[in-house]
Amino acid sequence: MPYVPHTEEQTRAMLAAIGVASMDDLFADIPRHLRPKSFNLPAGLSEMEVMARMERLAAKNRTDLVSFLGAGFYDHHIPAAVDALSSRGEFYTAYTPYQPEASQGTLQAIFEYQTAMCRLLDMDVANASVYDGGSALFEAMMMGVRATKRTRLVVSQTLSPIYRIMLDSYTSNLNLELVTVPHKNGATDMAGMMDAVDQTTAAVVVQNPDFFGNVGDYAELFDHARAVKAVGVMAVYPLMQAVLKTPGAMGADIAVAEGQSLGQPLSFGGPYLGVMACTTKMVRQMPGRIVGRTVDTQGRTGYVLTLQAREQHIRRQKATSNICSNQALCALRALIHVSLLGPGGLEQTALRCMELAHYAEERLTAIPGVSRLGDAPFCNEFAVRLPVPAIEVVDQLTERGFVPGFPLGRYYPGLENCLLVACTEKHTREDIGVMAEMLGGLLR
Repeated sequence: MPYVPHTEEQTRAMLAAIGVASMDDLFADIPRHLRPKSFNLPAGLSEMEVMARMERLAAKNRTDLVSFLGAGFYDHHIPAAVDALSSRGEFYTAYTPYQPEASQGTLQAIFEYQTAMCRLLDMDVANASVYDGGSALFEAMMMGVRATKRTRLVVSQTLSPIYRIMLDSYTSNLNLELVTVPHKNGATDMAGMMDAVDQTTAAVVVQNPDFFGNVGDYAELFDHARAVKAVGVMAVYPLMQAVLKTPGAMGADIAVAEGQSLGQPLSFGGPYLGVMACTTKMVRQMPGRIVGRTVDTQGRTGYVLTLQAREQHIRRQKATSNICSNQALCALRALIHVSLLGPGGLEQTALRCMELAHYAEERLTAIPGVSRLGDAPFCNEFAVRLPVPAIEVVDQLTERGFVPGFPLGRYYPGLENCLLVACTEKHTREDIGVMAEMLGGLLR
């Protein structure tokens, strides 16, 4: 039966009980321009009418587009088993494993997830995930601040602008200095980063592949950071770690990622999970939960929450974070996804994405007036410079059923004519060919 809110009689009784005459009196302390315009809501609908209205609204979404959007969120194939297994009641309804003796299944799944992330990123320790990639990056940055007792942070402008906006927001009331090193034609300015990292730096933050899709080797930068006792933080695209030099191999102290590419649907922006891993020396600074494996008095394997430096468990002022959640269901989906694909499947998927992206780059740059932005190596995403504003191209081709990419001018002044194009294994060479032909015709 549909939910029915309070009757007028019940509302009057509650208002009288707290000593106010009307709803307006109840909200009198809120400035009028911030209040709801009216509480005169439409009459209720039946379940059938609500479903029909919601279906009409949902039908307005374009789900038939061929999309080359990326910019940190990617449309990868998700095996049907991910939905089937993660939807089982034992997993779907479980939340916080406060009682380990009654939560062994959940704790084991989290332990296996941590193991998979450590292997993927080549790091020593992983936690049971945090909210999303941006939150994980902020938490990594704060780990560097606590570990070094410094307040200056160096960030590359090739880091996702979404992440940089989040960092600005999270640090707006903190006594921290964020130093952003400008990009060079869509690539990380390695020399500029080296110059910016000194004995006052708490952490240096880079991304690989970066927001422009470029791949770099940050080993020298992390060596320099270690020499001045700064913390090296790298944000990554998890799926591509199957083929790229890992954060661990480059000497990063902390690696973070948006886990969306591992079994999470795009779903209009979430829910996702923040992957987070670090070296052993940084583990005491890590937020969230870490599940450990042990044995009981009879020698049987058991799983426990080893580290719980959360405000729910210790004094708030001593907590490593006050905003983290373990996103256990999303982490489970990531675990199932990587387990189903295995190392070989992850590598094949990454290579397929890269193959298609390089074919797309070849086709697009063959169009008169279109050129690559920079010449750095790339994975499955790259930027091109157009002879016209990219947003105009996006608008016109979207009307024809193709989203050609992300207009970089939205976040990078001076790159209004640049388009960021991403390919995944769900694209075909035919999709790319049609998009290239349409773009070529538009630019003639």
